[in-house]
Amino acid sequence: MYAFLEGEVAEKGFGEIVINVGGVGYLVSCSANTLSSCPQAGERVKIFTYLSVREDAMELFGFLTKSEKDMFLHLVSVSGVGSRTALGLLGAMPLRDLQLAILTEDITALSRAPGIGKKTAQRIALELKDKFTDSEVAQNAGKDAKPFTAAAADDGTGEALLALQALGYTPQEAARAVSAVKGEAKDQSDIIRLALRHMAG
Repeated sequence: MYAFLEGEVAEKGFGEIVINVGGVGYLVSCSANTLSSCPQAGERVKIFTYLSVREDAMELFGFLTKSEKDMFLHLVSVSGVGSRTALGLLGAMPLRDLQLAILTEDITALSRAPGIGKKTAQRIALELKDKFTDSEVAQNAGKDAKPFTAAAADDGTGEALLALQALGYTPQEAARAVSAVKGEAKDQSDIIRLALRHMAG
């Protein structure tokens, strides 16, 4: 219903902000990361939104970036993960680290988030590890990475190198990891996932 809101920050509170859009104040629940990056009261902001409708409540959730909103939607698609739990996960670590923890099935890292037990962390990793598109992997760490090699082979090696560099790895680290796992991988997504596990030890 609401794709985004653009207006003036009227208030900032614990876990939420109020945005004045044309004289109407919208109460928006946000992650700790979004709140810390939001401008102060009196300044303008654009927030991507998701409206949660339940029998007993309607809640508006907000995100400074489309990537954070996409991650939120991935998280709430997991059985047993509600909107508040998803916000807690988003606020527990940078978006890049959260995606990396899911891709590498790092249950320990996921379990550090408030309200996330080991079983829930395992379910998140199991259900989401294959859900990210290559563009999502690259977008979560910026768009300035360049491939280690210009030979973007048909087997997906070139795109895998680009995605790993977008996550912050050096061209050399990415190339070594891809080289180490290429024989085990079935496709481009497999190359990325196995390379991440390889570098995580």
